[in-house]
Amino acid sequence: MPSSVVSSGVRLLGALLLLTACAASGRAPAPDAGADLGGRVWHLVKFQSSDETTLTPDDRTKYTFEFGGDGRLSVRVDCNRGRGTWTSAGPNQLQIGPLALTRAACPPGSLHDRIVKDLPFIRSYVIRDGRLFLALMADGGIYELEPGPVRDPGTR
Repeated sequence: MPSSVVSSGVRLLGALLLLTACAASGRAPAPDAGADLGGRVWHLVKFQSSDETTLTPDDRTKYTFEFGGDGRLSVRVDCNRGRGTWTSAGPNQLQIGPLALTRAACPPGSLHDRIVKDLPFIRSYVIRDGRLFLALMADGGIYELEPGPVRDPGTR
């Protein structure tokens, strides 16, 4: 067999192994997929359901998402805080992994239960006019977030 065919086969096998490793580790294979999410805290502005119901938080700073460049996610969901993972398999694709959350009982009117229930169903995002829109699968609704302060990559 010519060495160019063997070399091409080895490169193809290497690429397939890399994709498999990325999938197994929960990291996106595309190096720039989701890069525009990282390094910033996003504050919840509102949730718009498919039936046109709009839910707004009493205080935007009590509902935050911080997407780390390493696939880690830190959230504040009203009176609870948590950590988890996120992946982006391609442009505008987003999946949020399971979260480890504190379990305080939030006050009446909290959006906590709704958000925690919806997070596993987020499948895509878009940033438009400086705002982040997270879309639920099957047209379940859209979360709109505004940017907070840019984080220094060396701090937590």
